[in-house]
This record gives sequence, C-alpha cells and structure tokens, in this order.
Amino acid sequence: MADSGDPWHASLADGAAAHALAESREGKAFAQLLAHGSMRLLYYAPRGTDPQEPHQQDELYVVTSGRGTFTRNGERTPFEPGDVLFVAAGDEHRFEDFSDDFATWVIFYGPPGGEAVV
Repeated sequence: MADSGDPWHASLADGAAAHALAESREGKAFAQLLAHGSMRLLYYAPRGTDPQEPHQQDELYVVTSGRGTFTRNGERTPFEPGDVLFVAAGDEHRFEDFSDDFATWVIFYGPPGGEAVV
C-alpha cells in the first residue's frame, strides 16, 4: 500500500514491493493491494511461465511493463506496456512468451460467474 497507509491508493512501487515480499515469503506471483466490495486490485508478475486457471470473476489486466503474447480462449494477441486486456469469468487465458520484466495490474470485479451482459 501507499506510504500513507490509505486503502484507496496504490502505486507501481507499492505493487512491486508487495510482489517481492509475497514472492520471497510464499512463492506467489501476485500481491493484493486494494479491495472494496467485489473489487480486488493485484500486482501480478509471473516468472518464466504463467500458470493461471480460469477465474470466477471478470477481470482487467493493465500491463505496466514488459511485452509478450496474451492468449484468451485460443485467440492470441501481442501486448506491451499500457495495453488493457479484458477476460470474462471462466475464460481460459494466460500470458505467454513474455519478457523478464513483465508485470501487470489485475482488477477482479463483479459477482461469481461474471457480470450480466445486457
């Protein structure tokens, strides 16, 4: 979290520091920084491979560093810093062939099974 301890603010430096701690203590590729209701903000930086499985909630990835390929339901697209990727709840997805400096914000939100499509 931010130095002020505010539960509504997180910086990239906060994310990288929280990730480093979670990685060294628990071997995790992610760290949660914020949460409110169904929304959770994580910093995700896998090393080598991305072992993700489909999630219960819809999610957004906001790529902060690195490049590679993102696969969602068999469709592949290149990504780079600044790109935003949407994944509906239950979709197969993962980052592939990504650079060593790859990191992304992950925002989970909504009910289990995803938002209703109107």
